[in-house]
Amino acid sequence: MSNFSNFAKGLWRENPVLVLLLGTCPTLATTSSAANALGMGVATMFVLIGSNAVISMIKNIVPAKIRIPCYIVVIATFVTVIDLLMQAYAPVEIYNSLGIFIQLIVVNCIVLGRAEAFASKNTVFSSILDALGMGLGFTFALVLLGGLREFTCNGTFFEVQIITAWPAEAANSLMTQAPGGFIMLGLILAGINLYNMHRAKKQGRIYTPPPELSCKNCRICHIDDEPAATK
Repeated sequence: MSNFSNFAKGLWRENPVLVLLLGTCPTLATTSSAANALGMGVATMFVLIGSNAVISMIKNIVPAKIRIPCYIVVIATFVTVIDLLMQAYAPVEIYNSLGIFIQLIVVNCIVLGRAEAFASKNTVFSSILDALGMGLGFTFALVLLGGLREFTCNGTFFEVQIITAWPAEAANSLMTQAPGGFIMLGLILAGINLYNMHRAKKQGRIYTPPPELSCKNCRICHIDDEPAATK
């Protein structure tokens, strides 16, 4: 894989949120506004780049049996650094809004997943490119979701009034709450699937959605149909 492909895959083809559906908890919890989403995305990207680089450096000296605990220690170190930096230099409103989700980057499956799946098997430069692409893709998805939620709530984007005639009493507070995050993310994923289906149709093929987005691979609606002995 070329350096450009290694970098670009995280932007769209393997976007951690819009394609792989990873990091859903911080995605929904920290995207009540575009500013909060950008802050979370930048913090996660910093941890991704730092941890990927260090893990790639130490991969040959870490015993296989304790590699995951060692990776978590490395990730936790960078999370502590970015937490202190944001506490010192980030706007107070953004830092307070992100709250505990900054510390929870330690257990973000995107960060640990890239450490185990890529950084532990590749060079430092390739690992940094992979982290940068994944981090930018994650930040893009967060800002997209946060921007749409903020705009549909009160007509602003990064707290700049886009629709000046938007009355305060018309603010849609649902979009800044958890249900609004689920609704907006569902609409975005549905739009992506619709686009992929349309493109596949134009190319004369049938689009098959990823298993994570296909109802055929979900058992939630059929749990009660299972025999009692298997429950």
